[in-house]
Amino acid sequence: MIQHGIRFTLKPGVTQEQREEALESLREQGRTIPSVTSFVVGRDYGGEYEWGATFEIEDLDGYWEYLIHPAHLRTDRIGLPLVDRFASFDITDDLSPDFGERIAALHQRRYDSIPDISELVSDLGEYKGSAAPGPHGD
Repeated sequence: MIQHGIRFTLKPGVTQEQREEALESLREQGRTIPSVTSFVVGRDYGGEYEWGATFEIEDLDGYWEYLIHPAHLRTDRIGLPLVDRFASFDITDDLSPDFGERIAALHQRRYDSIPDISELVSDLGEYKGSAAPGPHGD
């Protein structure tokens, strides 16, 4: 089991309408991506970010499905341009010592195969976590 999470802070000047569209797009991922078994989207409390989401996924095959699903790509395309600071994390009960490397490899594969998403991630003000360093190894 994998709990994939993101935390983010929006750029100054993002409108309420833009924010709500991006948050609703995250919720739509949870509702429509078959490999997502549960999800939460909302305010992030107790940290340095404003918003967050977690998606429960059964395994790495499902994680890949999640990464390339049209609902996830739509969220990236409408949401990432609004984001200033972004962090991703993954929690798993799989004790394989290379599990983190396999997750990072899936993200890199996605960056390599979907250039516009790679560019959007590269343009973030701050990007850290399980999917970092990002498409260009920054």
